[in-house]
Formats: sequence, C-alpha cells, structure tokens
Amino acid sequence: MSNDGNKKQFWKRNAAKVPGSIQHVYGAQHPPLDPLLHANLIKAGNRPPPATPGKPKKATTFQEFESITSDAWDVGDDDDELLAMAAQNLNIEVVMETANKVIENHSKQQERQRQDDTTELEQRGEDTQEELEEEEEENEEDRAGEGDRTSPEVSFTSQSSPHTEGRLVKSQSEAPIGSPKDAASEHAGLHRQRSLPHRPPVIPLVARMADQNTSGTPAMTEREASRLDKFKQLLAGPNTDLEELRKLSWSGIPRQVRPITWKLLSGYLPANAERRESVLQRKRQEYFGFIQQYYDSRNDEHHQDTYRQIHIDIPRTNPLIPLFQQASVQEIFERILFIWAIRHPASGYVQGINDLVTPFFVVYVFEYIEEEVENFDVSSLQEEALRNIEADSFWCMSKLLDGIQDNYTFAQPGIQRKVKALEELVSRIDESVHLHMQQYEVEYLQFAFRWMNNLLMRELPLRCTIRLWDTYQAEPEGFSHFHLYVCAAFLVRWRKEILEERDFQGLMILLQNLPTMHWGNEEVSVLLAEAYRLKFAFADAPNHYKR
Repeated sequence: MSNDGNKKQFWKRNAAKVPGSIQHVYGAQHPPLDPLLHANLIKAGNRPPPATPGKPKKATTFQEFESITSDAWDVGDDDDELLAMAAQNLNIEVVMETANKVIENHSKQQERQRQDDTTELEQRGEDTQEELEEEEEENEEDRAGEGDRTSPEVSFTSQSSPHTEGRLVKSQSEAPIGSPKDAASEHAGLHRQRSLPHRPPVIPLVARMADQNTSGTPAMTEREASRLDKFKQLLAGPNTDLEELRKLSWSGIPRQVRPITWKLLSGYLPANAERRESVLQRKRQEYFGFIQQYYDSRNDEHHQDTYRQIHIDIPRTNPLIPLFQQASVQEIFERILFIWAIRHPASGYVQGINDLVTPFFVVYVFEYIEEEVENFDVSSLQEEALRNIEADSFWCMSKLLDGIQDNYTFAQPGIQRKVKALEELVSRIDESVHLHMQQYEVEYLQFAFRWMNNLLMRELPLRCTIRLWDTYQAEPEGFSHFHLYVCAAFLVRWRKEILEERDFQGLMILLQNLPTMHWGNEEVSVLLAEAYRLKFAFADAPNHYKR
C-alpha cells in the first residue's frame, strides 16, 4: 500500500525535474503573455494570504496543491511570480498600441535614412562632375599650350581611358547611356581606384625574385663586386677549378654568372672551356631529338594519363608569377616533364617534380635578359634562345633528379627514409619541439613529406629557393643529403611559434603556412649556416641521433 500511495502522490514531488516534462521558455525580450495559459497564476497572485497561519488544507488536486504552495513550488525560481505580477499590469490594447508605435517610428527612421543616402549620392555626383569639368578644362589648356603633345592612353578593361595627374578619367565618348547619377557614380569609382593599368600587374612579395644580386636593386657593394670578379676570373680560365668554384658558390652566386656556374656544378658542362660549346650543341640537339621521337606519343593510351596529369599540374606551378602563366612557357614545361617521365619509367611523373623545373628556367632566362623576369614576355626572345633555355633546363633538372630519384619511385622510399631521419635528428637537437609535437600527435610525415618532395620550394619564395640551390649545387650531395640538415634547421627556426601552439590543428596550420614571404638572401644564409653546423656535428657521427 505504501508503494501505491507513493505512486499516487508522485505528482506532489518536484515535477519540474521530471525528464520529458514540457516547460515554457521565456526569452530575454519577454514574449506576449497568454492569459489563458497563465489564468491560474493570475488567480494565485490575486488571492489574499490567509489571516492566521496554520496547517494548510490537504490538497486533493494538482491545482489546489499549486495554489497552496504558491511561490514555494520551485524554491529559488521566481519566473512564475514575475509573470503573474506582470500580468496584473499588462493590457492587450496597451501592448498593441505600443507595438504599433515602435513599428511606425522604425518606418519613419528608415525613410529618413533613404532620403539622406539619396541626397549624399547626388551631392557626390555633382562634386565628381565638377572635378571632371575642371580637369577637362585644364587638359584643353595644356593641349592648346603644348601644340602636338597629346595625353597618353592606356588600356582599361578593353576601353581607352586618358589619364591625367595619375588619375583615371573615362573617355566621354564611351560613357554609358543612362542617368547622370549613374555616370557620376562610375566616374567616382574610377577615381577611387587610383590605379595605373598601363603598368605591369603588381607582383606579391612572396613571388618577387629580386635580391641584392638582381637588377632593379641598388648598386653592388664593394664586397659583392669583388666576389663577382673572382667568379669571372675563375670561369675565364681554360680549365675551371670546380673545387674552388664550389667554395665560392657556397655563399651565393652573383646573378650575372649564375647560369654558367650552375651548368658547371651540375655536371652538364665540362670544366674544359674549349669543349663547352660543342657539348652544349650536342646536348641541345639530343633533347630536341627526344621531342621529335617521343612527344607525339603523349596522347597514346600508354602515355595519356601521364600527360594529362602534367597538363593539370603546370598551371598550378607558381600561379602568382605571370611568367609561368604564359602559354609558351607552359608548353615548354609540358615537353620537359613529359620527356623526362617517359625516359625514367621507374618513377615516371610524380606531382612535385613540376616545381623543380622553375629555378632552372628562371636562371637560364637571366642569361638573355637584364630586366626583371616576373613579368617578362618570353615571346620577345629569339626562338633559338628559347630553345636553348628549354634544353638546358631539361638536362640540369635531369642531373638533379638522378641524385634523388628514389624520392619518386614506387612508395617513395627515399622520402620515407629522410622524414624518419629528420625526426631522429630533431629529437636530439631540440627535444622540446620534438616532445611538443608528440604531445599533440603531429607526425613528421604530415608536414615534412612536402619538404622532401618539393625541396622546400612550397615553403620559401622562389628567390630564396634559387639562393638555396646555389649552396646545394656547391655542397656534395646537396639535394640528397645536405637538404636533411636544412629541413632540421628550418623546423627548429620556428621553435617559439611551434611551442606556442596548443593543439593539433594549430600546429598543422603553422607548419604548412610558415611566414617566409619576407625572406631574402640574409635569412637563407643564416639557415644554411645552421644547417652546416648540424651537418658538421651529426653527419659523421650518426650515433649522435640514433637512440
């Protein structure tokens, strides 16, 4: 019986805590009160308190129990009491009248805002029109005073637009047909742009290739001029001392002698000066013989997949540099990569190899031009010069890949080994960084695979890659062995930023987007010096980083 009694009196317990019970939710702005839903609350609020305290009457219904207990139903919860008090003072007519006033005021405010905007736009249009008329009068006076002198014209979205005083003014004959207000707005937009479309597009800093040895920079220092003279003297001899050339090149190669120096250090050209020209002619002819023999097979069933992947990857190569978006340059890259792929069936073409062509191409273009290369139109070069650049780039890229081909064979075992060696090396030289990445479950393969596959080309601006490769060409096994120590020094270079990240996602975003866009030769030189120190300490003592 006691159990039955407990079941019957279950509702007397705090029903508000019963799972699944429906509770009314009131937001911060107090929704309209429904008198029907809260009739009992209102009645309870109006009922006077008992005159004398005493034992309350035994409740027989839920409503009676709620009335008797009043605000003690939920201790500490005054929502119902507040609602009941508000209900006494609220009147539906008052609520509706207040709401209508709010809506009316809001509508009037919006109308005033629209009128203000229209007035401001008309004023701007009048001001702009006055400026245009004043400038037109000034232009006419200038033309009258200077005789045959005419204002230059530039191309702007397929329309000619005379510009004066660095400001763009759209030709009156090409003004759109429409209201003067629309025309004035368009003129104002052109004035705000303050652009000069006759100039080459602005190259982002990360894509610029200028350093202290390139054109467009201040004159060389005395030290740089002295180094250039040493290079020229060494290269002018009948037999170039390659060992001495490597020593000079380790600290960077002047742009003027970089093409010939890279060809010598890569083994593409012989040290004997008399044989160089004949070797160049023979190798260039050999390359274009490969083109005639193999390139037409790119659409064959056996090769079409390789060619299609190359064709997809080429436009993605350095997309911020206009030079590499020219159709003729992309065709050159397609030929170079396709010929290399079918001549190396053990690996074939692997994504990432397309990046390795670009430093050679840029360096060998500098052999024929003096100006900046980012916006250079290769169609202005003679056809023979362009063919020479293509053949030289192919052979030097092939020499590089011969030393790291196991990076690109099946399962890429060379990269797997290098990433593992990087992990062991970092665990010895900076245990804090190593343990921090272990704590947040960051695997070295997740970020360092790209460092090995692309030789840090995706992490550094191209100008820095070229400077880095000066040292790689000078260092024995630079691309295959020294690169490991460069990667270790590069990772530890960001130890402060790495240790500040406290989750996996933050670490991965940092490691895949390291802030190197402002880097130049100085930063690369410091990186290489640290890498050399690590190599000197660990390369000949592998047990130092083996547990």
